[in-house]
Amino acid sequence: MNRPHTFAGNPLDRAEYQRRDADWLAAREQDAASRFLPLRQLDVLLEGEEPARLTWVSGDEAEGLVGPRFLLGLRDGLAHFAVDVSDTEDDLTLVGERRYVEVRTAATLLSAEDAGITAQARAQVDWHARHGYCSVCGQPTEAVRGGQQRTCVSCGADHFPRTDPVIIVVVTDGERCLLGQSHGRLSQMRMFSALAGFMDQGESIEEAVRREVLEEAGVRVGEVRYHSSQPWPFPSSLMIGCHADALTTDLRPDKVEMLSVQWFQRATVRRALAGEDAELRVPASFAIAHHLIRAWAEGSA
Repeated sequence: MNRPHTFAGNPLDRAEYQRRDADWLAAREQDAASRFLPLRQLDVLLEGEEPARLTWVSGDEAEGLVGPRFLLGLRDGLAHFAVDVSDTEDDLTLVGERRYVEVRTAATLLSAEDAGITAQARAQVDWHARHGYCSVCGQPTEAVRGGQQRTCVSCGADHFPRTDPVIIVVVTDGERCLLGQSHGRLSQMRMFSALAGFMDQGESIEEAVRREVLEEAGVRVGEVRYHSSQPWPFPSSLMIGCHADALTTDLRPDKVEMLSVQWFQRATVRRALAGEDAELRVPASFAIAHHLIRAWAEGSA
């Protein structure tokens, strides 16, 4: 990859050492120069047309933001926070061209750096909204270290944001690649994509690739090659992109999970990537699946 995938390339210094200091954090939250990024129901506030920009609020305007604040990091010496304003009313969208935008759509409008910050902000706000209570004793938790963890107010157990690893793989057999269409979003869009699935406990990347392909398509896989990875904040996954060689080619798809699994010729895939094939649609370029498919189609896998 010559440039990072969408949602990678976050330029912020995550301030590991500074966020340990509660007084420093409190001061930065009150600092008129600090920057605050509002999110409402996990949609992010943008301004401007394409290319759009994240709306960073500061000074007097930031004082009116009501909601939990989580430190994203530092840039040019200034603290940058995400603010969850879901439970309050604000008039931020009355200013200029500001509007709240769903993050998938926002990623197509923003620079790579802003999209990377958006991924961190969405994942962090979502995790805190889901983890208000301790999984050990059931009592309330509170955010500490600027949102880097939550601590139970009763038993003291510490809880940390999780990232779920997901393998995503294009399996090939010479001049053919294996793509699937799962029930849900892909079937609604009539789109085929790389096979993917969550890694299990005690499982290597290679083992996860072989298991998922066998489960979803009934195909046995040999060599597995790493390609690249992509943060995917829905809600907080890391897509681990691979290519793999098929050892068998007969298809026995999992009918519960997969609507269709098919082998596609390289020429067909190339037409689909160019938007010129009437039968095959593949994911857009903001998804790692697109780049895995393109790498194989162009002979660089």
